[in-house]
Amino acid sequence: MAACWFDFTLVISASVSGIVRYPGCTRDKCRVRYVVALMQVKATTVARKHAFGSCPDPHGAAMTAATSQRSAHACATPIAVTANRETPAAAPAGGEPRVDRLLHAAIGRSFAGFSPMGLAEAWFDWSLHLAASPGRLAELARQGLAETMRLIELASSANTSNVCTPCERSLPHDKRFRHPSWQRWPYALYAEGLLAGERLWDLATRDVHGATPHHLAQLNFVGRQTLDLLAPSNWPWSNPEVVDTTVRERGSNLLRGTLFALEDVARLARREGPREALQFQPGRDLALTEGKVVHRTPLAEIIQYAPSTGEVRVEPIVIVPAWIMKYYILDLRPENSLIRHLDEQGFTVFVISWKNPELSDRDLGLDDYRVSGVQPAFAAALAATGASRLHAVGYCIGGTLLALTAAAMARDLDHRLATLTLLAAQVDFREAGELSLFVDESQLAILDDVMAEDGVLEAARMAGTFHLLRSNDLIWSRIVRTYLLGQREAATDIATWSTDATRMPARMHSEYLRAFYLNNDLAEGRFQVEGQAVSLRDIHSPIFAVGTEHDHVAPWRSVYKIHRLADADVTFVLADAGHNRGIVAPPSQTGRRFRIGSALAHDHHATPEQWLAGASLRQGSWWPAWVNWLSEHSSGLVPARTIDDHGLGSAPGSYVHG
Repeated sequence: MAACWFDFTLVISASVSGIVRYPGCTRDKCRVRYVVALMQVKATTVARKHAFGSCPDPHGAAMTAATSQRSAHACATPIAVTANRETPAAAPAGGEPRVDRLLHAAIGRSFAGFSPMGLAEAWFDWSLHLAASPGRLAELARQGLAETMRLIELASSANTSNVCTPCERSLPHDKRFRHPSWQRWPYALYAEGLLAGERLWDLATRDVHGATPHHLAQLNFVGRQTLDLLAPSNWPWSNPEVVDTTVRERGSNLLRGTLFALEDVARLARREGPREALQFQPGRDLALTEGKVVHRTPLAEIIQYAPSTGEVRVEPIVIVPAWIMKYYILDLRPENSLIRHLDEQGFTVFVISWKNPELSDRDLGLDDYRVSGVQPAFAAALAATGASRLHAVGYCIGGTLLALTAAAMARDLDHRLATLTLLAAQVDFREAGELSLFVDESQLAILDDVMAEDGVLEAARMAGTFHLLRSNDLIWSRIVRTYLLGQREAATDIATWSTDATRMPARMHSEYLRAFYLNNDLAEGRFQVEGQAVSLRDIHSPIFAVGTEHDHVAPWRSVYKIHRLADADVTFVLADAGHNRGIVAPPSQTGRRFRIGSALAHDHHATPEQWLAGASLRQGSWWPAWVNWLSEHSSGLVPARTIDDHGLGSAPGSYVHG
């Protein structure tokens, strides 16, 4: 109850014109006790903006009459993906006074998109429960004393060389203190002091009886970010690598770093893209696989790739990439292009290239991406090839969109999907990894108000969120290397692609976070497409799912949950590396490995740990195993198809440059 009251008072303090909505409260009892007693919310109906004009027939000749009728209705009036479409999900503040919304948006911008009210509530929850746990406090005191005594012992060994190897007690992925110079005193003391603080903070924010796990995870993350900022590796006087380099080069490294910093600041002031973008550009250096745009909607371009073999398989492949980044992660250079690899293996490949949304697209919702992206892509692929079925592939949140589309098709007895491939894609978000730390009612209320003013979530803000998940690798180590050591990092194709982010429409972003991350509606059977709930259990098409070992965006154990959600045969691959490099795994790369295992729809469900123990470990890329699986589920070969010229231009199209 104390936490409820604290949550309530925080929101009151952030509002200057009285309560009309209560955006931060996370407890229903609080809403009933305080909000309903003080006001009545009058919902404001906001009309949808329709930007699409005519809607192509998404089903072709294979549709049933019932499906045709449903699709025609969807084309005429795009319908809700959630129960309350009448009030825009991007602006649940329909009755919120504008001055409140402006204040909340200003607060969100001041705190880099985070909700200070939510963090304060988490702190209050943690501190109260910890203060009421004397046994836990004693445990922390004992651990703190042990760490202090170890640091004192280390400090007293000033004349001993190589007294400590800090990385021995750091996390496996922490590379900050692995250089031999960190073994010297006093640098070893600096490093051990930081690692001791991290261990204490982990202990203090773990398993506090009565505290909400989400709050504990939030505080642990924020504390970790603070400690990462204060790490001795980030400062020139406490980093032995920087000190040694400065002495050896007589300060020229710092001069180069200063010039690099001035160059980057000037580029930001001119609103120019990162310097890597000048070295790798789609259509010139990347996304070079030959093809043509065969269909275009206001939201997506459908690209068909030219065949490179005399015969191709009957069923085409349609790839649904994530719309938060550009599609050419799957078509980088010729030697690591997944699209080119599929083309060379005798498949007719189509891919969706999403438009980078503008302010006028603020009211585009999640269903618009299905109606004006996925459905036209399926229709275009089947019309161009004359096939009756296709292989559908979804990457990241494109895979989530594909899964809900497949569930809706199965519900409507639309059997055009021969197989379903999900690459690092989640359908159950209860264990969605560190991204879920940013999703609760308070946080989404702040984001809703920010986007109500801005219309879109800017690419830089989204990229910053992903960088925070791996701040040591993606932020601090790069700052040290570039500005303190004076070493520019060589541009790579995948690093350049990662800077080519896109914006997200306000409505779609809010719908996605609320429906999936906050409420987990798709996995729990509440998600609606065209006014009716869809169930993943209706999916019977064979599934090939890929997770990656070090994925911070879609943890592989979360991706693995497709086994118990879909009523289908599932082949699951666990690839090495992370969210992007685990998927971009061409056979030419050495040192790659993966695990693979298959389960029939009626098999006993195995836990991720059981699957891991029984899966086959193979060396090399997982791409050939996938190609073999696709071939086994194809209907044979036909002469290669030529691409009809629709006058829409060649690959990579125009949207990729937006």
